[in-house]
Amino acid sequence: MTTRRTRPAPRPPEGTPPRAELARQARHVLADAVRIARWAAVERGAEAALRTGPGPVTAQERAAAALDLTPGQISAGWDRARLAGLVELHGDTARPGWRLHAWDRDDSAVLRGWVALFDAWSLVHPAPEGVAPSAVAEVVEAVPQVLSLLQLSQGPVLVPALLDLLGQRVEELREERCEVPVAGPAPEAPDVPGPDHGTDGLPALLDWALEGLAAVGALTLDPGAEGRHATLTPLGNWAVWVKLEQICVAAQSPAGNIEQSAEDMLRGCARLTPGPARAEYRAWLAARTLSSAVAELLAVARGEDALLRGLAFEALRVVGAPAEAEVRATVAEPPLRPYALLWLAEYEGADPDDAQEVLTREEATWLWVDTAAAVADHGESALLVRHLESAVQGTVPALLDEVRAVGHPRTVQVLVALAAAHPDPALAKAVRRAAFQVHTGGS
Repeated sequence: MTTRRTRPAPRPPEGTPPRAELARQARHVLADAVRIARWAAVERGAEAALRTGPGPVTAQERAAAALDLTPGQISAGWDRARLAGLVELHGDTARPGWRLHAWDRDDSAVLRGWVALFDAWSLVHPAPEGVAPSAVAEVVEAVPQVLSLLQLSQGPVLVPALLDLLGQRVEELREERCEVPVAGPAPEAPDVPGPDHGTDGLPALLDWALEGLAAVGALTLDPGAEGRHATLTPLGNWAVWVKLEQICVAAQSPAGNIEQSAEDMLRGCARLTPGPARAEYRAWLAARTLSSAVAELLAVARGEDALLRGLAFEALRVVGAPAEAEVRATVAEPPLRPYALLWLAEYEGADPDDAQEVLTREEATWLWVDTAAAVADHGESALLVRHLESAVQGTVPALLDEVRAVGHPRTVQVLVALAAAHPDPALAKAVRRAAFQVHTGGS
């Protein structure tokens, strides 16, 4: 067994402003987005109009007149408000996000909102037209290296030096994927790299990346005697440190599951108590892009192991807002629907003890059977007997009637296991009879 070495968390960069000052700067960057989000919250129905495509012209003009902004600024500010979590989309409705409610009093909420915008810089500033998506993806993946150089330099860095680093990092990424560039000029748009081309088009993509990061307040671009140079803002400097800290957290994965697949990580967490399990989820998530992590967790949730299904949604609770759209989409999948509805209810502020109220009787029964399947597969018989007490039906006959009707694929196995575990012979006999009826299709 190898011993995992951990590294100390990095210290904040020298000269980092106090947290309150960073929050003040973040509020300044997002000032227009906050104003627009608050206007939309007051103007009933306007928030939907601002985000639905052809219809927003009138709403944009109303907002522009009310806030003394141009329609273009309204559109850009609305996008920022969504990306920063100031507004949240719930189906066809947009609502003020919790960060908007906490904006004036909670510096942590402000900084989290700005970091969410910083993470989405590539969505804020459209990529150059005609660029292959693979080339854009390469640059987005390589940008953290550029940001690290800017932080280490603790001052302005000439754009040509950043271009050299970007080119090296892109080549490394291609080598890691065992890609070999095709010799010769690109057939179209020679200044823009395609998936199999060299790095001739990187200057345009570097400009795009730097302008996108400048647009979210992470750096400044200035002319100089020797040429253009980029400098991290205090916010950008702090954000890079935050990302380094996350990497160190990931490296200190308490149970050592950071390099495992989602399925193996969840299996490793099955015996942990909630606190250590959440620490493990956070470490595992910090080592991955959130989109790929969420997709991997949901793939596990769609499997046959009910225990892993429940644990996957526990891990998704740690993800929070970035998982909302994907979780909401699973509401249409019957096996995941109860889990998704509970996740969304808690995400929208419901107390976990009251969240069950969002489920119909049929959904609650399905969830009861699914949870019982997890206990039967991985738990002790005493736990299965205690699980009987959590049923919403109140009586065993009513539970058995509804369990038979719900059509869960594990119903027979759950009832057989419950009958074998229950100490009351009469009740065990009734449960066995119900299992036989489900198995034979009788009533």
